[in-house]
Amino acid sequence: MTTISNGTGAEAAQRFESVLAREPFKGLKAILDSLNSDRETLHASVSGAKSYEELLTRLGYRITLTHQIHVQDSYSRLGPAGGIKAVLPYHDIPTHSSLPTLVNFDSSVTTTPNSVAFFNTMLASLKTQLSTSKLTL
Repeated sequence: MTTISNGTGAEAAQRFESVLAREPFKGLKAILDSLNSDRETLHASVSGAKSYEELLTRLGYRITLTHQIHVQDSYSRLGPAGGIKAVLPYHDIPTHSSLPTLVNFDSSVTTTPNSVAFFNTMLASLKTQLSTSKLTL
């Protein structure tokens, strides 16, 4: 994986937001936004993480793997009583893959092995683009 090297902190933060807002990273951005709203923490976590699981750990979450997530059932369990804080039903059109993620109140993220592999690849791509992109204002 690529280590992100940047100019000033403000330039790096702007580059991070700009690249993360691009269409290919829509699913990862939704997950990150659900886990932590502190952009500086997100940027530092992405910069230092070598894998999707490590990224989630840096943000204070652990991964719980399951073979399948029933999205409709998950919506019925939203809230403290059901244990689910957010349902993120990501669908990757090019691969025709459903990659849902559940953010739970117990500081865990429930996902599938396919989702972990997909978001590992997406994280690597994000880090590559961050290291090679130039900020244009």
